[in-house]
Amino acid sequence: MQLDETDHALIAALSDNARTPVADLARKLGLARTTVQARLDRLERRGAIAGYTLRRGEALKPMLRATVLIAVAPHESPTVLTRLRAIPEVETVHTTSGRFDLLVTLTADSTAALDATLDRIGEAKGVRSSESLIHLSTKIDRSG
Repeated sequence: MQLDETDHALIAALSDNARTPVADLARKLGLARTTVQARLDRLERRGAIAGYTLRRGEALKPMLRATVLIAVAPHESPTVLTRLRAIPEVETVHTTSGRFDLLVTLTADSTAALDATLDRIGEAKGVRSSESLIHLSTKIDRSG
């Protein structure tokens, strides 16, 4: 899908605050409210906008974040993924190329909770090895 300059401006405005009323978006972009609503409907229909979400403020963000790189035994990926789905601290799981098979992002409210979560991951049937990277600070975040 090709986006024009107005679409990009609309998406940028929504990225700042997805709760901005359509009338305010229209005023900000210098467009009619019906035009903005039609563009939003088109962007949603074509998959450019998948939904509107809540971003946690500092008061609700977990204290710790970590990335776990996991090497999985042959043919054990479904078993490991089932285990990871059952761990609430696991936020995302990506498959990767290279010496690790999975890249897992997790959160915890304390080092003890992080340690327990890492133990649960390491004990999972099919996990051959893992390496943990604890996030210290965020320098760039373009995730919105």
